[in-house]
Amino acid sequence: MAPSTPGLHHVTAIAGEPERNAEFYVDTLGLRFVKRTVNHDDTGTYHFYFGDGTGTPGTNVTFFPWTDRGRRGAFGAGQTKTTAYLIDPDSVDYWVDRLESGGVDLERTDRFDETVLRFADPDGIELELVAADAESVATPWEGSPVPEDHQLRGFYGVTLAVGSIGPTESVLTGVLGYEREATNGGRRRYRSSTGGPGSIVDLIETDAGRGQTGVGTVHHVAFEAADLEEQREWREAFAERGLSPSEIIDRTYFQSVYVREPGGVLFEFATTDPGFTADEDVDDLGSRLALPEWLEDEREEIEAALPSFDPALEG
Repeated sequence: MAPSTPGLHHVTAIAGEPERNAEFYVDTLGLRFVKRTVNHDDTGTYHFYFGDGTGTPGTNVTFFPWTDRGRRGAFGAGQTKTTAYLIDPDSVDYWVDRLESGGVDLERTDRFDETVLRFADPDGIELELVAADAESVATPWEGSPVPEDHQLRGFYGVTLAVGSIGPTESVLTGVLGYEREATNGGRRRYRSSTGGPGSIVDLIETDAGRGQTGVGTVHHVAFEAADLEEQREWREAFAERGLSPSEIIDRTYFQSVYVREPGGVLFEFATTDPGFTADEDVDDLGSRLALPEWLEDEREEIEAALPSFDPALEG
């Protein structure tokens, strides 16, 4: 039996223009730009990380900004439909005012007796702010344009869209240790048995056909792994189910294992260590282009190939 994950580590999506992406997540949502690096598998593409004051696991949304020349994605089965952040119930009115004054189209609704604010980022990636009485895992960021009391409190959860719930449910409950908690119409809710940041996963069915990766879609969802030993146990558990997990890959700030679950969603399992201070001090996070040691000799060529980016952000 594989260990249970406490919840989400990060969510990675594909954006368009780098500056527009950074401005929205920092200036509008108030997240800190905690790391500016490159896609290790495609060094001509940036990899941005936005999170809390220190980049705590469970607070970070990350992006490969392909620029507006990148191909558009198409939503469908095997994709993350919505990424949800936790907010304090007393912050609902603040966020309604902030988003609407920023020209963001907003829908307010209730789900499972909680207030949900639903909207999309400039590239069409669906986001939610969920007002719930839950402990915050986020370290406040003093430089945020959002007052500390109203800052995002880490992930609430994700909604995954699949063609049929059953196969994905079997992985959530049989491998990751999630338990079915509630049903609302066609939505089934699961919660990590150990409970942690982003401990909610909702499953919905769609007849939209298989989604296509591209700008405006989520690339993968990463769950938290305590260490390399847990990653090995999950690799074995997925292999026993006839799936094909990757080898353990060094991503500088964490070690990663990838596997595509039966419904088509790409899962990652990322360790909590060494974290974003592996190559930058806390005060300097996101202030420069950070490259892994094995790419430092290529810095000049990499910087010349990357799209223009001027991080003129608040804070």
